[in-house]
Amino acid sequence: MGKPSGVVTMADVARYAGVSTMTVSNVINGRPRVGPETRERVLAAIGELGYQVNLAARHLRAGRTGVVGLAVPELERPYFAQLAGRLADRFEAHGLRIVTERTGASREGELDAVAFSRLRMYDGLILSVVDIDPAELGQLRTDAPVVMIGERALPSRFDHVMMDNVDGARQATAQLLATGARRVAMIGGDPGGSATMQALRAEGYALAHAEAGVEVDPVLNVRCLFGLRDGYDAVRGLRERGVAFDAVFALTDVVAMGALRALADAGLRVPDDIQVVGFDDIDEAAFLVPSLSTVNPGHDEMADAITTLMTAQLRSPGGEPKELVVPAQLVLRGTTKPSA
Repeated sequence: MGKPSGVVTMADVARYAGVSTMTVSNVINGRPRVGPETRERVLAAIGELGYQVNLAARHLRAGRTGVVGLAVPELERPYFAQLAGRLADRFEAHGLRIVTERTGASREGELDAVAFSRLRMYDGLILSVVDIDPAELGQLRTDAPVVMIGERALPSRFDHVMMDNVDGARQATAQLLATGARRVAMIGGDPGGSATMQALRAEGYALAHAEAGVEVDPVLNVRCLFGLRDGYDAVRGLRERGVAFDAVFALTDVVAMGALRALADAGLRVPDDIQVVGFDDIDEAAFLVPSLSTVNPGHDEMADAITTLMTAQLRSPGGEPKELVVPAQLVLRGTTKPSA
């Protein structure tokens, strides 16, 4: 039989292979009811005719899209880009795709992401919550499974995965104090803030000082955004104001990278003159010169937890919501001195 013209259908494959349409369907879906010779004949026909499985139609018939949304504040930040990559690997193993969108860390962007899931654009949604009011979030209606990530206190109706910001920051600051630093500049912190990443890491910074019996000088805290330029300008600003400091705890690795450049431009040696610790342990941290000491927030554990919670909801909706805190671990490299 000759090859069909136009779009190749399952029926065309069946006729070409000399089998029933049901047999072709069984082969495509991996069902065991087909003998090896017949399976090979069908697969050969699929290859020769160039038949493509309509995955979208298959998912819609099953009431699924095969897509999980990941809504994060920024796509530019390496932390979120690398989180998306880890999740994509894990969800692909479950036959699911990750689609990433940017909320801009705004209430409107976060609400839009939930609306997309409600409109069945996604089978489920992973949402990094930054700006939306928790009370408002608790009132949202969505039939799709939702897993929240982020530091804010959230309604108990959603699964929630968090990193241990307080203890991670405490470990970083304690290391600097243990190696003799007494004036640790905190770049990006927000002491007195409410359950944000900046506030929680500032809490860990203060806790380490209290444990070491070292008083915190408020002038050493520089609030800033989280780009390279922000870290650079924060350190340069401290020096221009004549503020003495012997170490830097940067709230993200990107901020730490900017700080390192500012210190180099000022002719200061790291770690001999100034020690630096970041937070996030992004892939680039190990390849800086010197390599960056930082806090690993549990990348693999977080990706595993998110995947486990989401796939469990997809299999069996309506379970009891869970809240998980992933432990952080300090990674010592070249920007800090050995402990005394």
